[in-house]
Amino acid sequence: MKVTEHLKNAKKTLFSIEILPPLKGDSIESLFKHIDALMEFKPPFIDVTYHREEYVYKNRENGLLEKMAIKKRPGTVGICAAIKNKYNVDTVPHIICGGFTREETENALIDLNFLGIDNVLVIRGDAIKSESRFVPDPEGHNYAIDLLSQVLDMNKGKYIDEELLNAHPTGFCVGVAGYPEKHFEAPNLKSDIRYLKQKVALGADYIVTQMFYNNQKYFEFVETCRNEGIDVPIIPGLKPITTIKQVTILPSIFHIDIPEDLSDAIEGCKDNRAARQVGVEWCVQQSKELIEYGVPCLHYYSMGKAEPVYNIAKQLF
Repeated sequence: MKVTEHLKNAKKTLFSIEILPPLKGDSIESLFKHIDALMEFKPPFIDVTYHREEYVYKNRENGLLEKMAIKKRPGTVGICAAIKNKYNVDTVPHIICGGFTREETENALIDLNFLGIDNVLVIRGDAIKSESRFVPDPEGHNYAIDLLSQVLDMNKGKYIDEELLNAHPTGFCVGVAGYPEKHFEAPNLKSDIRYLKQKVALGADYIVTQMFYNNQKYFEFVETCRNEGIDVPIIPGLKPITTIKQVTILPSIFHIDIPEDLSDAIEGCKDNRAARQVGVEWCVQQSKELIEYGVPCLHYYSMGKAEPVYNIAKQLF
C-alpha cells in the first residue's frame, strides 16, 4: 500500500521509523532484532536508507596508493524485500543521486517494482566524506528534482531506452525531503521552499522533514508551505538525542539548531545514560505537541537504536 493511502485511511497519528542497512558483513538478524522491538506500535511503513560509496586508499606493490570505491552499507533493495516478507509491512527505500548512474537507478526501480514495493523517497544524498561538496556521477543526477523526474517518468511508462514498445508503467508513491530550517546549501528558506514547490508540482506525493528540536520551526514551515500552495502531507521527522556529544555533532552534520533549554539540560548530564533520558523526555513532549497539532504521522530516525524510540512510542501509541 502507498504511504499516502496509509495516511488517508488513518484515524489517528501513525508511527513510522527509519532504519540503516547493516554494515557489509553483518547479519540481517541484528536489523530484525531492532525492528522486532518496535513492531508493538504497528508501523504501517518503514523507511530504509540508501548509502553511497566511500573512497579508501590501499597500498599497491609498487608503493603507490590506489583509490578504491566501496559501499559499506549495501542491500537496501534486499532489505526492503526481507522486511516486507517477514513483517508484512510496507517499506520505503531511499533513492539517491550520489554514486548512481541513471541506468543503475532505473534498474533498482525495476527491481523494487517487481518486488511489489509501492513507495520510494527521493533525495539527492550527501557528498562523499572525503569531498567538500556534492559531486554527481557523470551519468547520474545532480539534483533531487532530476531524480524525481526519472521516477515519475517510469510511472508513465517512460524508460531510458525510448525505443521500448508498450513499456509497463510503475506505480510508485514518491516522497521528497523538506527542511524546516532550510537545506544548508539554500541561500534562504524562501528559496528552499520554492524548489520544494517545484517537486510537488512535478508530482511528489508527500514530504518528510529533516529532524528538528523546536516544533515552532515545523509549524512555521508547514504554514509557509500551505501559503505557497503546497498541499501534500508533511510528515515530521524526529530523532531523540542519546549522547552528550550529539548536542554538537548533530548541528554540524545536519545543519540544525538545538534549543538552549535542551542543550543546557544535555550538557548538564553526568553521563550518556542521563543524556539519553533527557533526550527521550524532550522527544516525548515534542511528539505530544505534534499529535495535538494533528500531524498525519510521526517519523522517528532510529539510527540503529531501538530502545530510545521504544521508550518514546510506549508513551504515545
